[in-house]
Amino acid sequence: MSTKPDDVETTGKPAPPPKPVGPAVIRRTEVAEEDASQRVMNRHVPAWVISGAVHVVVIGMAVLFLHGPEDAEAKTSDLVTTNVEEPKEDDHNLTNEDVGFDADLPAATDSQLEKETNVVAPDNPAEAAGLPDQPYDNAPQTSVVGVGETGAGYDAPLTADGAVAAGAGGGGSQFAVPGMAGRSGSTRDKMLKAGGGNTESEAAVARGLAWLARMQQKDGSWKFDGSSNDQVAATGMSLLPFLAAGETHKGNGKDNKYKKTVENGLNWLLGRLDSGTGAFRGASNMYSHAIATVALCECAGMTRDQRVKGEATKAVNYVVRAQGKNGSWGYQAGTDGDTSIVGWQVQALASARLAEIKFERDKAYREAEKFLVSVSMDSEAKYGYREKGQQPSLTSVGLLSRYYMGWTPRHPSYGRGVDYLVNVRPPNKGDYDMYYYYYATQVMHFYEGPTWHKVWNPKMRDMLISMQHKGGDQAKLGSWDKDGGFIGASCGRLGTTVFALLTLEVYYRHLPLYKRDNGGLAELER
Repeated sequence: MSTKPDDVETTGKPAPPPKPVGPAVIRRTEVAEEDASQRVMNRHVPAWVISGAVHVVVIGMAVLFLHGPEDAEAKTSDLVTTNVEEPKEDDHNLTNEDVGFDADLPAATDSQLEKETNVVAPDNPAEAAGLPDQPYDNAPQTSVVGVGETGAGYDAPLTADGAVAAGAGGGGSQFAVPGMAGRSGSTRDKMLKAGGGNTESEAAVARGLAWLARMQQKDGSWKFDGSSNDQVAATGMSLLPFLAAGETHKGNGKDNKYKKTVENGLNWLLGRLDSGTGAFRGASNMYSHAIATVALCECAGMTRDQRVKGEATKAVNYVVRAQGKNGSWGYQAGTDGDTSIVGWQVQALASARLAEIKFERDKAYREAEKFLVSVSMDSEAKYGYREKGQQPSLTSVGLLSRYYMGWTPRHPSYGRGVDYLVNVRPPNKGDYDMYYYYYATQVMHFYEGPTWHKVWNPKMRDMLISMQHKGGDQAKLGSWDKDGGFIGASCGRLGTTVFALLTLEVYYRHLPLYKRDNGGLAELER
């Protein structure tokens, strides 16, 4: 992994989205004041509609009675079967780009349509959408009381190639942890709609997952095509978009198209975890360790697999022990570091809380906050690298870290930080830096309101959709070209594609920690 991210600032305006390609779409138009002739027409149209409807009903009944009872029953049976049959998914459907697109259209709400073109998580009809009955100031994902056994303290059996067998002895309950409910079918559709995703963004995710699966090595790992040769980081990072899409190592093949992809990657990753220390063998630095830890925690949280949870707990405790004296994390355990490395460790700890993994949270957060305060400016609204500063990329890291450690979107410094990012560095093709966009998009999404719905999301979403390879070179189909920042240089096309996918999955990857009271949903409902 590379070190400090390049913080390229541009003053150019975002490039306009590409001209829509595909089937015609319905666009909303302004309603003009009607004249006298139009009023006459409008008064008579209902009568015509009713008359036509009556004729259709009469004709339909005549057709029904002209057929025999057995024939009619067969027709009814065919109709029911058509409605309930799960659409078949194949590689062609997963890379279908001809879905139509209009930046002004609301998100897709038809789950059947999504299932025809996208990877859709298993749908649990009994699952309530979202997290009900949560007070405004409580973080429901991270306030779990009475969590179960962590499973730490035992050694998992190894497979023939020396890897830990994923799921050995683990539970297979899908989406058991409330904070990851947005990845399941019933809640995912609502989160997608509320957040501003659409069929085209989901089709881009589907294409990207198909490309990412093709990049997996035979042993289950992934490799960067940039300067980094850290396979632990590459494998942990590559698992995240599949997990965000609801794909796990549990369930059956029908529900989990990429079950084997996730299972093989998870087994490889677990096989590199030292059960004694909790460190990953082959991880070059704490960046790598944190990324792999996030993947293990998300696997554990989504399935309640106690075996995976036990191994993830060891990796989480290693993060806690590795914190430096000044509250940051360095490249190596126990050393002081910078805001960028802190961001990944905080994400690992946040994922652990989601997975109901116990760790010494108060001390770790208290020390991390001290460091972040020491590098902040403007009453902690802006952040620097190792000293006080106001770099956009590091500000996005700092704000997301503060959010995961307790700030609500209503915190005045959070709002000022959001304004700074939007004004100084909005989405722009000429400023192609997926490290920054990955963090900033999460900050904006959690902030909600018009800033997200009208300013950030449409530009960010449409820019990524337009930049994805959708044809031509089949080796690149579904991927993104490496960006101009440190992700592109260090992680190459693989890393850039992973960050682009996670950015397009932001709508449902994590439910907001705090109830949406910042005007976001109210804005949508006007």
